[in-house]
Amino acid sequence: MPSLQSVISCLSDYDPSALPVEQANRIIAEVIEPVSGIEQVAIRSALDRVLAEDVVSPIDVPAHDNSAMDGYAFSSAALQAANGGEVTLRVIGTALAGETHGLTPAAGEAVRIMTGAVMPAGCDTVIPQEFTQAVPGAGSEAGSESGGEAAGEAVRFAADAVRAGDNRRLRGEDLARGKPALNQGRVLQPADLGLLASLGIAEVKVRRRLRVAFFSTGDELRSIGEPLDAGCVYDSNRYTLHGMLRRLHVELIDMGVVRDDPAALEAALRSACENADAVITSGGVSVGEADYTRQIMAELGDVTFWKIAMRPGRPMAFGRIASNGHQALLFGLPGNPVAVMVTFYHFVRAALHRMMGADIAPPPLMRVRSAHAIRKKPGRTEYQRGILARGADGQWEVRITGQQGSGVLRSMSEANCFIVLGHEQGGVAAGDPVEVMLFEGLL
Repeated sequence: MPSLQSVISCLSDYDPSALPVEQANRIIAEVIEPVSGIEQVAIRSALDRVLAEDVVSPIDVPAHDNSAMDGYAFSSAALQAANGGEVTLRVIGTALAGETHGLTPAAGEAVRIMTGAVMPAGCDTVIPQEFTQAVPGAGSEAGSESGGEAAGEAVRFAADAVRAGDNRRLRGEDLARGKPALNQGRVLQPADLGLLASLGIAEVKVRRRLRVAFFSTGDELRSIGEPLDAGCVYDSNRYTLHGMLRRLHVELIDMGVVRDDPAALEAALRSACENADAVITSGGVSVGEADYTRQIMAELGDVTFWKIAMRPGRPMAFGRIASNGHQALLFGLPGNPVAVMVTFYHFVRAALHRMMGADIAPPPLMRVRSAHAIRKKPGRTEYQRGILARGADGQWEVRITGQQGSGVLRSMSEANCFIVLGHEQGGVAAGDPVEVMLFEGLL
């Protein structure tokens, strides 16, 4: 893996005191490589796991041309012969799903067919039963629920009720034998498990789960259940991180709260490094924090400290630490609750996906109308917390949740999106378009 310093040395405009969001993400992406461990698991255990190799279809799906409807299979030559009039066909038998048959209709003949049944030889079209009528004197009405016609009965229908090739599923049209069914890097979803089962595949190779250790730092922090002394606050960041990490389906190592003590911090970082692939801390990386926090992080590996041109979430540490032959990536996040969430979603989340080997596109941005003016200076990226809803005219519009301070965690709880104001963007007037990133699928 390339060292952090080697990546940074190639950047002519690198400024750790005013690093743009986009550049920070590029640096992180260049340093990270996926974990190498691979496991073979049953498909029932593969949900939300990352495929380690392409899955190639061993069969054609469907295995035969078959009917997509209940109706009558026939040759489309009968449509041409009718020249826009009516088609009358003699029924020679019934084809059922899951059963073999040797029915081969001649010109002017059809086979009653059920959904999924193999198409008879010479047939390329199916007329749905509800579009047909029994020929008078030839038995009960074809479109009724009374069942199929016996051989020798006849049906008729308008030639323009169907087109040549309609309602026929071709062999291999869903997936052809030898073609990739699922690509490596895919995070397996419920439909993927069904697809694998349809191919007769019982097990797949997936990357091992990522192990992530996390802890909060600060003498003022108290865990739930402890008395809250004057000047102290309950530690919310660990619970927020726990929730965000659970959504990524990684193995979690919750290391609690680490006091502002050099020996305790070093011991925590070493333990985390020796037991996890990634370490996430909150607090202790901003200007004015105890010098030993930054010093210990730097002493343990290749770590840099950034002031990112963003709001909230300016201070951040990133790099790789080592202890007793083990290495782990380090993400030192700010201490303010909203800043923790913003930096996690805009830096850490993508980095962990990359470590997992997951091929996941960045969350899409939606362009909507701002319900009111928003003050903003060019030169930094801002992530306002917003509520996206339909306006009085039915158009989408977004409004901020109120106070946007980095300590106001309620602003994240009330919001359903980020209002993303780009690095070069200035203030926004009421009615101006802005970009939003929906929380759905992210949080």
